[in-house]
Amino acid sequence: MEKFKTLEIVRASSTSAVFHLRLNRPSSRNALSPDSFAELPLALSSLDRNPDALVVVLSGSGHHFCSGIDLAALDSIASGSSPPSGDRGRAGERHRRHIKYLQDAVTAIERCRKPVIAAVHGACVGGGVDIATACDVRYCTEDAFFSVKEVDLAITADLGTLQRLPSIVGYGNATELALTGRRVSGSEAKELGLVSRVFGSKRELDDGVRVIAEEIASKSPMAVTGTKAVLLKSRDMSVDQGLDYVATWNSAMLLSDDLTEAISAHTQKRKPVFAKL
Repeated sequence: MEKFKTLEIVRASSTSAVFHLRLNRPSSRNALSPDSFAELPLALSSLDRNPDALVVVLSGSGHHFCSGIDLAALDSIASGSSPPSGDRGRAGERHRRHIKYLQDAVTAIERCRKPVIAAVHGACVGGGVDIATACDVRYCTEDAFFSVKEVDLAITADLGTLQRLPSIVGYGNATELALTGRRVSGSEAKELGLVSRVFGSKRELDDGVRVIAEEIASKSPMAVTGTKAVLLKSRDMSVDQGLDYVATWNSAMLLSDDLTEAISAHTQKRKPVFAKL
């Protein structure tokens, strides 16, 4: 298993297809450092390529999920935007490239073919919301709280929240949260649709998400990865375009051994056994 400075990958068990990806800077409340942005796409690419992994659970070590971007990372952006020449055009171009680099690290969650489940406890602030909204499914504890905090730091959120949150909670709710930066409790997050379920404690969250992740991992890898791919693609398409896309997808992927095994298992009233992806 790869070693990282800011992340940790742990397999649920030696026979499980569920892998845990943990933000691992607990002393900094898992704030996102420059190393975090470098390592996140590497970790997700590794899990994407791993044939033993079918579901990824993304969580935070310690008492919080993620407190946002590290102030040192913000300093690096500010200092990196002023090249020696003093050319504002070149400074802007350089700054834009750096923002695109940070965006790409978060989008790596969507690029991973395997579904990524966010298990949120404690703070999920700023960059933490960027990460959570890039995940496919979200769960949290009762004491979790969320805040699109960038507006209070004189920043327009630019790592994905403003693009992904409206399709999750609705345009009006996303606008209100982004403009106020206010704190949203776990129960309100459920009401808004930001999370699918709220658990009473961290232990209950871990146990509940484990059951859900294992259930997903027991299904056809072709169907699971195809469902994620089609949902993401259809998000930015009309219904007609989305239907055309899934027709093309299934024309290539539908007739797999997984389909034969699923039908056979259903007929024989047994659990299906699918090959690795």
